[in-house]
Amino acid sequence: MNIQVEVQNVSLQYKNFPALKNISFTLAESKIYGLIGRNGAGKTSLLSLLASFREPTSGKILINGEEPFENPSVMEQVCFIYEKDYKDESEDVSTLLETAERYRSHYDKDYAHKLMQRFKLPMNKPLKSLSRGMQSVFNVVTGLASRCPITILDEAYLGMDAPTREIFYQELLADQESHPRIFILSTHLVSEMDYLFDEVLILDRGSLILQENYEDFISRGSSLTGPAEVVDEFVHSLQKLNEQRLGNTKSVMIYGTLSEGQQRAAQAKGLQIGPVSLQELFIHLTKEEE
Repeated sequence: MNIQVEVQNVSLQYKNFPALKNISFTLAESKIYGLIGRNGAGKTSLLSLLASFREPTSGKILINGEEPFENPSVMEQVCFIYEKDYKDESEDVSTLLETAERYRSHYDKDYAHKLMQRFKLPMNKPLKSLSRGMQSVFNVVTGLASRCPITILDEAYLGMDAPTREIFYQELLADQESHPRIFILSTHLVSEMDYLFDEVLILDRGSLILQENYEDFISRGSSLTGPAEVVDEFVHSLQKLNEQRLGNTKSVMIYGTLSEGQQRAAQAKGLQIGPVSLQELFIHLTKEEE
């Protein structure tokens, strides 16, 4: 599917609170994009704009060159799945999925039934009677089976237990391979889901501080471990994110790609070079100023 999302200098104001501040980015390929940020960073606000739930205070959002707000032909290309309270939803699962099919031109009914069987989602029970985990499964089935060119999942899987989330990850990767599209996953489960991401966007206090290929981004962090005085001498001119010490052994996390020469020099000094995870980089890039 050829589809492009352009966010141009977008801001969103809630009365006197700036939820989003002059954000710009482009999603131009069928990839899995990970949107991460601390609580209150503006993730759901941004996703609600992409899904045309509201208009930006300033700036512009374009999907294939058209503004999506109150534009039915564009809005049907976007599926926004988020955690909901289903306590008043008396319809059964099967009926609700049929309703989703009516409003989604790309919806795959057979795939939805396959997912229900794999997740063991009961078809004939009212949605409100299901556990929170099964309600999350319903959310995910709706999103995956929609096959929308832009599928947004905003923490829609929080109620699932670990084995069920693993099934979801498997299905997500398999369906992306067979039916490529733009997936946007907003999550707090960074360490568990990072391997899914092709590209990462990080929001911090309403601002977009990073959009980068996942592999390129995590390669910009390293940990250096060895005798404390040797480590301190080696990292004194590097950007330090974190450090830990146990006796005379010290480990320092640095941000910035080590050149081949620096790597050889570190190894010659007996230092161990290790990777840094996306979660570790995220935590330290968005930490509060002391």
